[in-house]
Amino acid sequence: MRALRPLTFALLATSTVCTASALAAAPLVPHRAVYDLALDKASDRSGITGLTGRMVYEFNGSPCDGYTVNFRFVTRIDTGENSRLTDQQTTTFEDAGGKSFSFVTKSFTDQALERELKGTATREDEGLKVEIDKPEKNSLELRRTQFPTQHLAELIDKANTGETFYETNLFDGSDNGDKVMTTTVIVGKQASAAANDPELQVLDTLAKDKYWPVDIAYFDDDNDGGEEVPEYRIAFKLHENGLTRDLTMDYGDFSMKGKLVNLSVFATPPQSCK
Repeated sequence: MRALRPLTFALLATSTVCTASALAAAPLVPHRAVYDLALDKASDRSGITGLTGRMVYEFNGSPCDGYTVNFRFVTRIDTGENSRLTDQQTTTFEDAGGKSFSFVTKSFTDQALERELKGTATREDEGLKVEIDKPEKNSLELRRTQFPTQHLAELIDKANTGETFYETNLFDGSDNGDKVMTTTVIVGKQASAAANDPELQVLDTLAKDKYWPVDIAYFDDDNDGGEEVPEYRIAFKLHENGLTRDLTMDYGDFSMKGKLVNLSVFATPPQSCK
C-alpha cells in the first residue's frame, strides 16, 4: 500500500499578494484545527482492516508578511496481521507575493524517522524552479503554477462569484517535491450548518457562518496515457475564512473521514500592508 498523501489542498493553505481581491474581501483567519480521523471504507485490495488517527493544522500569518503552516498527520493502520503508526510533520512558508514556497516534511514510521524532504520553489517568468536540499540535492524545472494559498484564495473567490466547476493546478511540495498537480474543483451551493451538525459545538462563534460543500480531485501531470484516474480526492465543507471541516479523503483503495474536534481562532493581523 502506498504511503498516505495528506490533505494539502485547503488545509495547507494561503498566500497571495496583499491587494488580491479574494483575500481582501474575506481575510483568511489564523487558527489551529484538530481533526479525529477514522476509516470510512476500504477494499480487500487495500489490506486495511482498521484506521484511526489525528490531524492538526495550524495556520498563521497575513497577506502582508506571508503565511506559515504547521501540519501533523498521524494514523494507525491495521491490516489484520500487523499495525503500523505513521506520523507526517510538515512546515511550509509561502511569501506574501506568492512567488516563493519553502517546505520541510519529516515522515516517521513506528516513531522512527523514515524520510525527510526539504526544499524551496520559486515562481519565475518561464516556469517553476524547485531546489531540493534533502534527502539529496536536486534542481528541477516545472511548469508555471500556483502554491497552496493561492489555490485556496482562488477557490473562495470562484465560490463567491457562483462558479461551480473549474480546473486549475497546484504545487504543494508533497511526495518528492517534483510534481505539479492538476485539480478539478466542484463547488456546491452555500449552506448553513444544520441543528444536528456534529461539528456545530466545536465551531462556537463560527457556527452561524455559511459554508460551501467542495469536492477536489487531484491528477498527476506525469501520468502517461491510459484512463485518467485521480491520485486522490477530497470532499469538505469550506468556510469563507479558510476553515475546512467534515473531511472525506479518498485514496482509491480506501478512504477516511476527518471530524473537527477542536478549534482555536487566533487574532487576525492588520490587513493594511505598508
